[in-house]
Amino acid sequence: MGPQVIRVPHLGSLIGSLRVLLLHTPSWGLAADVCCPQTQKSLSRTQGLCVPPFSAEPAQAPSPRPGCYLGDQLVSRTLVGTCSASHPIQGPCSPAVGGLGRPPGLLPALGPAYKTTLCVPTDPGPLPTPRATMAELPVSETPRDPALCSGRFTISTLLGGDEPPPPAAYDNSHPSHLTHGSTFYMRTFGYNTIDVVPAYEHYANSTLPGEPRKVRPTLADLHSFLKEGSHLHALAFDSRPNREMTDGLVEDETGTNGEKNPEEPVRFGWVKGVMIRCMLNIWGVILYLRLPWITAQAGIVLTWIIILLSVMVTSITGLSISAISTNGKVKSGGTYFLISRSLGPELGGSIGLIFAFANAVGVAMHTVGFAETVRDLLQEYGSPIVDPTNDIRIIGVVTVTVLLAISLAGMEWESKAQVLFFLVIMVSFANYLVGTLIPPSEDKASKGFFSYRGDIFVQNLVPDWRGMDGSFFGMFSIFFPSATGILAGANISGDLKDPAVAIPKGTLMAIFWTTVSYLAISATIGACVVRDASGVLNDTVTPGSGACEGLACGYGWNFTECTQHHSCRYGLINYYQTMSMVSGFAPLITAGIFGATLSSALACLVSAAKVFQCLCLDQLYPLIGFFGKGYGKNKEPVRSYLLAYAIAVAFIIIAELNTIAPIISNFFLCSYALINFSCFHASITNSPGWRPSFRYYSKWAALFGAVISVVIMFLLTWWAALIAIGVVLFLLLYVIYKKPEVNWGSSVQAGSYNLALSYSVGLNEVEDHIKNYRPQCLVLTGPPNFRPALVDFVGTFTRNLSLMICGHVLIGPRKQRMPELQLIANGHTRWLNKRKIKAFYSDVIAEDLRSGVQILMQAAGIGRMKPNILVVGFKKNWQSAHPATVEDYIGILHDAFDFNYGVCVMRMREGLNISKVMQAHMDPEALVREEQASTIFQSEQGKKTIDIYWLFDDGGLTLLIPYLLGRKKRWSKCKIRVFVGGQINRMDQERKAIISLLSKFRLGFHEVHVSLLSKFRLGFHEVHVLPDINQKPRAEHTKRFEDMIAPFRLNDGFKDEATVTEMRQDCPWKISDEEINKNRIKSLRQVRLNEILLDYSRDAALVIITLPVGRKGECPSSLYMAWLETLSQDLRPPVVLIRGNQENVLTFYCQ
Repeated sequence: MGPQVIRVPHLGSLIGSLRVLLLHTPSWGLAADVCCPQTQKSLSRTQGLCVPPFSAEPAQAPSPRPGCYLGDQLVSRTLVGTCSASHPIQGPCSPAVGGLGRPPGLLPALGPAYKTTLCVPTDPGPLPTPRATMAELPVSETPRDPALCSGRFTISTLLGGDEPPPPAAYDNSHPSHLTHGSTFYMRTFGYNTIDVVPAYEHYANSTLPGEPRKVRPTLADLHSFLKEGSHLHALAFDSRPNREMTDGLVEDETGTNGEKNPEEPVRFGWVKGVMIRCMLNIWGVILYLRLPWITAQAGIVLTWIIILLSVMVTSITGLSISAISTNGKVKSGGTYFLISRSLGPELGGSIGLIFAFANAVGVAMHTVGFAETVRDLLQEYGSPIVDPTNDIRIIGVVTVTVLLAISLAGMEWESKAQVLFFLVIMVSFANYLVGTLIPPSEDKASKGFFSYRGDIFVQNLVPDWRGMDGSFFGMFSIFFPSATGILAGANISGDLKDPAVAIPKGTLMAIFWTTVSYLAISATIGACVVRDASGVLNDTVTPGSGACEGLACGYGWNFTECTQHHSCRYGLINYYQTMSMVSGFAPLITAGIFGATLSSALACLVSAAKVFQCLCLDQLYPLIGFFGKGYGKNKEPVRSYLLAYAIAVAFIIIAELNTIAPIISNFFLCSYALINFSCFHASITNSPGWRPSFRYYSKWAALFGAVISVVIMFLLTWWAALIAIGVVLFLLLYVIYKKPEVNWGSSVQAGSYNLALSYSVGLNEVEDHIKNYRPQCLVLTGPPNFRPALVDFVGTFTRNLSLMICGHVLIGPRKQRMPELQLIANGHTRWLNKRKIKAFYSDVIAEDLRSGVQILMQAAGIGRMKPNILVVGFKKNWQSAHPATVEDYIGILHDAFDFNYGVCVMRMREGLNISKVMQAHMDPEALVREEQASTIFQSEQGKKTIDIYWLFDDGGLTLLIPYLLGRKKRWSKCKIRVFVGGQINRMDQERKAIISLLSKFRLGFHEVHVSLLSKFRLGFHEVHVLPDINQKPRAEHTKRFEDMIAPFRLNDGFKDEATVTEMRQDCPWKISDEEINKNRIKSLRQVRLNEILLDYSRDAALVIITLPVGRKGECPSSLYMAWLETLSQDLRPPVVLIRGNQENVLTFYCQ
């Protein structure tokens, strides 16, 4: 027996063991060179260990097949290289005590190092016998021929690939690749197993460009039998073609083929990507032009309350954003992505579209604000362009074009522009604060500025309402838009390094610092400036003069006259440019206004494009996919930028800020409300998937934030709120109607599960009552698409009413059919959904059909929602089929009665199984007939009749199902007729008795001359008594029945009893003469009923008959099938034979 080569993860750990073995064994020869072919280039090499045969126990070891082994499994029979004495391996050798060529899984336990890969050569050749000791053998040397593996091979080598050449600087002085730091060792803990340790790649939805996805081994890989010659799951070890598994997990930047990695897109941290962006979007013209005025109107105290109330809403929303953004990896799409992945595509899609539109209009709003300021400056210096309105349009279009150019330059340039705007605003703030400390000049004093004064601060603490907006909610509605903008960072979530860290930290920090700035400016300006001032330098007065009123008198200024006549042009309540007047250098405040407006416009432009791009990629709405294409390394939404630019230009042309502004805030508030509701809903559903790493949120606070956001919408502008809600509802209904095929694991899905679970468990406490009876059907469809007519029929009367389960029995060995079971279930469920059938699909594997149906009848359903009716198709080929299958078919019906099920058997003239339609060689005319039959219950039935032959009382199921059918639109025009048996001399009495009974059932009987008309509620139109039902059938029909059962008769009249008994045991489906005589009356009744059906119901839309019951042990399967065949023979309309479980399903009592 030749040498065996074992690949081990760590040779150093075996040195001691090898030394001990060598001291107690004969001299050992050097092993030969052998390699196994590889399949993956990405795996590291490992040192081979040679183990010659152990001569002490030659009879104990089986001779393994030549090939590559992993554990004790044969991986590949193919070997690369030569394994003989002429190619010795330069490396350590040791005996495998008791091994003798066994695969490593059978070797004695010398530690985990032996549980590795074994290569067995095909032609070992003679073994060299040089004597050596451990000291004489070098630990590791470089092979003489690098082209051969020379003891070095990889896991991928074992799996059938090409061996990559060794690196030029490969160091063989120490087998570092086999150390505890090696990738393979860490992935398997040093053991020979395809089981892998936890890794990020196993849970990621995508990998880096050019890298195949790494997957864990499947359950079948781990526990199933491995067939000889088959390959193990290669990806379980590693599937990265551009990564070398070396010591320390070193990764080659250029890959194995020398290809450079694609350029990484620009990513931002929490400061530059979120905090600065949010602060710039929150700050705006209101900070500079309206906050001092609000402070004068509401006073410092109420202004702080207004600020804190606004911040409370945005802070709660910020906490909700933080929770949602840390519940998994956040991609691009911002607010739309957060809401859609939390609440589903219905609400997410609608809010995403209006949010993108609102941001695009927001670009126009901020640009118009900037254009108005520039226009005022031009007019102040006497240099207008055209006229006030057109100046705004010209300046606005030019400005938004520049902003578009900055955006198209890429996120890196856009971010630099935002940082520049941020610095300008910071300088303007410093300029304002410095100005409050500078003693006032005469010009500033005449306008009401006196630096910090305690009495001014006290006077400005209380409100002084003036004008139409002079109220708390009026001031609140004006200020609140200045607190929005907290979503600017989340809207570029795809451009953040770590959105889960950046969004919570940056958003909350932005809210904190902007709140501090609002409170500080309100307090400082309220302590420095009086409410009214004339601005006239001559309005001075000697302090203490009695003719002067107001605080300014104490500082030498008399503003009494303009105050009394409400003609003051300056002061905190009259002059919007108060911050410019107070500041140390007024142009810097103007620059701050420019920075605030332009930064907000730029942020809105980027947000609109990014959100709309994500929405387009999800394809929830038609005709927008064109705008989702990305360009460059950052996948910039150039087309979405152009669309947002066009929308902004359209609104800039309006040139009226007060017209644009109101509806914008309401759209943003819609987003806040839905974000808060998303957080609340995800928390309240208790879904295991809701695990945000951000813990500082409350579901009740989120609910409060959602409610207060809606309230604020109506407080701001009620008509704009109605418009916003109306648009959301319209888009919501559209997505609900289209039902996009997306599955994002939303909280709505979790909530649906919770509701279903709660109600299902609650049903266990509800006792059954006849009034609440519902026909819950287990339909033996097999693959549902093979019997669409059967599925459609049952789905019609169970739709939105009761349970329907399509049962499918896969016949065969469980191990053989299990893969098929896992593959087909989703496909059949999708087919049911596409056909708009509200049903479940359930499949089982069984050795035969009957045992599989028994499993379904016992296990299908849950709690009270379990089937109580078995629906099967008629076995049309029973006369030519194998008798055993007919026995199973009839046995299934008997089993259903044993399990207390009702039974429905459906027969169509064309048959129910249309699987032949899928065969291309089928006759075209036959294809048309089969297709018509498959859709018969999907079309309008017209003004035909539904004929019910209620021959025997089964509890009312025969009446209930056609009543439920008649309620559906497709069957509503059909007239329902009831046929019952009777005697000719008692027809009137029996007819009235049936009508009276039907009326008590409230079945809606509509015959005009019946006195109990008002009590009918089932929609039945006529009742017919069949007096001749017990007459003998015609002779030719009786002869046809006898010819039908002739092939299945025992003809035991002239045979001895032993022969008959043996025949019955071998052929239980055969009919004896005694059984024919016992069932003769029933047989003739079926023949006679067929004659009646042909007379009365030849042109009906549907015929429903009470199913005859064959007694077990007395009615062979062939005789029973002959009954069913005869009963429905030659009828054009579909025939449904129904038998309830003999328990009432109808009642005429009210309790």
